[in-house]
Amino acid sequence: MSSDAAVTVGRIGALWRYPVKSMLGEPLTSVAVSEAGFEGDRRFGVVDAGTGRVASAKRPRRWQQLLQLQAEVAGPGGVRIRFPDGSSVRSGDPGADAALGAFLGVPVRLSGDAAPKAELERAVPDDVLAEGADADVAFTMLEIAAASPAGTFFDFSPLQLLTSASLARAGAAHPAGRLDARRYRPNVVIDTDPELAGFVENDWAGRRLHLGEAVVLDVVVPSPRCAVPTLRHGDLPPDPDALRIPLRHNFVDVPLDGFGAAPCLGVHAVVVTGGLLAIGDEVRLAG
Repeated sequence: MSSDAAVTVGRIGALWRYPVKSMLGEPLTSVAVSEAGFEGDRRFGVVDAGTGRVASAKRPRRWQQLLQLQAEVAGPGGVRIRFPDGSSVRSGDPGADAALGAFLGVPVRLSGDAAPKAELERAVPDDVLAEGADADVAFTMLEIAAASPAGTFFDFSPLQLLTSASLARAGAAHPAGRLDARRYRPNVVIDTDPELAGFVENDWAGRRLHLGEAVVLDVVVPSPRCAVPTLRHGDLPPDPDALRIPLRHNFVDVPLDGFGAAPCLGVHAVVVTGGLLAIGDEVRLAG
């Protein structure tokens, strides 16, 4: 279907990138998009020096402290990581790995290139809900970047999108009456048109999105949620309901090996045509 036949579903309300996997991200007003997603997004990861696995807050007991670190792009091909005490290191600094290892309590290295078939540990979400983020629960192995360019540190695809409609629906079920989008680490938050309600992006899998004047995405699957939304994110306190709500209200099929049905919020997408995105750009949905 051509872009002329696409239907407007909303506008871009927020843009986020996460230069280092599992660290806090940075808000943007505009960003260049390529087949590798947002410029500077998930180009770095922390690697466990002992196992060679990619560190991820998906296994909270071991790596939840990553979500206390703030990452930001620092020049072409570089990243700066800020610690809670205000100190910082840059990629390439001689003491960067030692500083990260001291903070995380595990010898690590900061890598700008994910190894082929790199893996991470994903704690079973139900077990984390039942026993808490500090419990040593069962985990599975997940090969990263299955739908992303080689060398990147994405979980699966290079973009995650979330709608205000889904946030409102999930937030209405929360004791506080709202949910913070930052818990779900989207790249794009779409402010959906008022007539759209509920978990609308569930129906977008297999369809095409046009963002702004140039960017075209193919929506792949609903985004299955792990324990990460329940954890402390910087100044956001822990919140088990951030996972319990999609578990109870949006438990849907995810056509990926090893998932079946899962609690979902948002969607994964791949880039068909790159370009420049900015807050306020129109978002259109085609067949």
